[in-house]
Amino acid sequence: MRLDLPDLAAMTRLGEAIAAVLKPGDVVALSGGLGAGKTTLARAIIAALGHEGEIPSPSFAIIEIYDPPAVRLPLVHADFYRLKHPAEAEEIGLDDYRQGAALLAEWPEHAGGFAQESACLAIALEVEDDGRIAIVEAGADWLGRLPCP
Repeated sequence: MRLDLPDLAAMTRLGEAIAAVLKPGDVVALSGGLGAGKTTLARAIIAALGHEGEIPSPSFAIIEIYDPPAVRLPLVHADFYRLKHPAEAEEIGLDDYRQGAALLAEWPEHAGGFAQESACLAIALEVEDDGRIAIVEAGADWLGRLPCP
């Protein structure tokens, strides 16, 4: 599915739509080049889950954790850009962090990808004119609850 995201408001609506149906065990895999909007969409999702205040990019920490009551459900926000090999995701304890939580994964290909998981919503973001487009591919667990802002 292709979604046109002509402005920040459209990106925010997509984030809200995802947050409304997100549940523990889900993965939202955000791919695209530098500046494509991965962190912007991740922040929109986190804000829509109830987080107030600044939402830091996990670029240097690699993983940021959000727990209730600050957000509706346990959430792991990961930026795998700095990983050199997928095995490093295991070394940092990603599986432990994911227990009972949803995962927002930026640069998922650096961690070996998640598209093979039935609970994965893969979103490839691309710059188009002044906005973005999102190419969305949903795993089986997302069928029937696919967000369409």
